[in-house]
Amino acid sequence: MPIDAWIREEVEIPEGVEVAVKGNTIRVKGPKGELERQLEYPGVQIFTEDGKVAIYKEFPRRKDVAIVRTFKVHIANMIKGVTEGFTYKLKVVYSHFPMTVKVQGDEVIIENFLGEKNPRRAKILPGVTVKVRGQEVIVEGIDKEKAGQTAANIEQATRITKWDRRVFQDGIYIVEKAGKPIKF
Repeated sequence: MPIDAWIREEVEIPEGVEVAVKGNTIRVKGPKGELERQLEYPGVQIFTEDGKVAIYKEFPRRKDVAIVRTFKVHIANMIKGVTEGFTYKLKVVYSHFPMTVKVQGDEVIIENFLGEKNPRRAKILPGVTVKVRGQEVIVEGIDKEKAGQTAANIEQATRITKWDRRVFQDGIYIVEKAGKPIKF
């Protein structure tokens, strides 16, 4: 059964941000850069009007409502990315072997992790910058998904599999996302 005859969600476009919708492609341009994304689902229409981006679907079912709201959040994240950007903070933790973390090209290199001779590597996705300041690693980017995936790549590079995690707590862990501390 349809929830209503139609569903419409809107995202406000702030000053200094341009949003262009062409077919299924949404292009958002702001002070920090430009993002482009394809959002496609049968029957869902995206258009701009009166300083807002509108997402519309007639005769929605439950899944259609979820898709429309997902598109709304994606567009809001694109707007936030080109105005403020996204920042992830990670902390380097070690108790057994002092590890060194450095950025080389499009990789983060972790040396001497648990005394290993070969360095571990984590990929930095395009459009994301990584800075190492002592025991803190800062990941910044305008695309939330790329910045988050880069932070996850760094965290996963130091994952411990064969030893007891209660004893060997060494690694690089995400401690802050977008200014909000992570609760453990």
